[in-house]
Amino acid sequence: MSPRLLHYSDVENAYDNPDRIGRLAGLLRERDGPDALVVGTGDNTSPGVLPLVEEGGQSIPFFRAVGADLETFGNHDFDYGPDRTLELVADSPQTWLTANVERDGGRFGAGVGTAPWTVEEVDGERVGFFGVTVPTTPSINPNATDLAFGDPITAAEEAVAALRERGVDRVVALSHLGTEDRELAVETGVDVVLGGHVHTEVVERVGDTLLTRPGVNGETLLEVDLATGSVTRHAVTGGPVDESVAGELRRRMAETGLDEVVATVEDPIERTEGTVMRGESRIGNLVADAYRWATGADVALQNSGGIRAGPALSGEVTVSDLVSVVPFKEPVAVTEVTGERLLAALRQASGATVSFGEPDWWHAHLSGANVVWDRSEDRIREATVDGDPVDPDENYTLATSAYVFHTDHEFPALAGEGVLDTGRIQYEVLADYAREVGIDPELEGRILRVG
Repeated sequence: MSPRLLHYSDVENAYDNPDRIGRLAGLLRERDGPDALVVGTGDNTSPGVLPLVEEGGQSIPFFRAVGADLETFGNHDFDYGPDRTLELVADSPQTWLTANVERDGGRFGAGVGTAPWTVEEVDGERVGFFGVTVPTTPSINPNATDLAFGDPITAAEEAVAALRERGVDRVVALSHLGTEDRELAVETGVDVVLGGHVHTEVVERVGDTLLTRPGVNGETLLEVDLATGSVTRHAVTGGPVDESVAGELRRRMAETGLDEVVATVEDPIERTEGTVMRGESRIGNLVADAYRWATGADVALQNSGGIRAGPALSGEVTVSDLVSVVPFKEPVAVTEVTGERLLAALRQASGATVSFGEPDWWHAHLSGANVVWDRSEDRIREATVDGDPVDPDENYTLATSAYVFHTDHEFPALAGEGVLDTGRIQYEVLADYAREVGIDPELEGRILRVG
């Protein structure tokens, strides 16, 4: 035997699929053993339909069933406020590691057992672990604004120094930094970075450091052999089902009361990451059209990252299905922007111009506006509203999630904009639209990426 780490992350709305979360639990239990630790790297309590209803509480049966050992915080683990996060930490079996999250001048959660780092005995080796969370969390999660997030590299260096002083054989970072994992590896020289936040799978080396990221929605488990540095990828589909977890989640889902059928879809509407993050999509058009229908705004915008990946909308569509598309409590809000500001926001839709995610991602879905984006020159070739070129001096009403006006992470041109009107919660708008209009979006050439 050799020391192993069972790495999962960004489980998110897998809780809305009892079979999948049951299979992830079953696979973790099957692969676990005295030479292994079960390790999560954030966003394993939220978002999703059940997470929204239970404010993350649905994660506790899963954590207990798999015997979770270690965890760090993701930005979505604060979706229901820091006090609720503390309750979840107190109820869960694992040790939560956070070297860079503070509240009221001290380490967040110190009173319920969080730690900046820890040393674990794994198959005869002393392995040091620490946790860091993306410092932009307060700007991308309105419920985390009373927390302070220190520089993760500085915090990591301090943790690594403390662990090396204790004579550990290896150091492992639990990271919810996304693409910044590479910098973390270069600056600290840790042996392994177990990552999360960005939803693409990663297994790579940066110098002598192994980087892993399992992807999203509980579809993949990564098994890291610390002795050899090898990584085994386990697809959750087809794995054994832990019925204690699956059955409990089915029971909880049945109690949500969100099973009202609001529309029927004949042509399935995909909402994979590849569909949502690569430009115009039917699911993106549906959400943006619903916002503009509900508000009467000139333009509606939905940030691509706010549409969660999951099963296609097909056949009878329930309120629960629509909650799973945008499982957040932020309302749809309307502001007035100049054409100049609108153009600036559209430029920021390109992954080439923002730091979040991958360079080829596209971050905006639109209704009422069309954009032609030149990828070779990273510029807008053409932008129109209602068929007319955007006039920099004209004013336009814009509907989007209130989150977009809070954050400077995705569309900084819109951050801090004054809100003219606030409507219903996002999924409520989608449900109203489905009941009144139906669900039959088409691809219309709203977003063209050329060059």
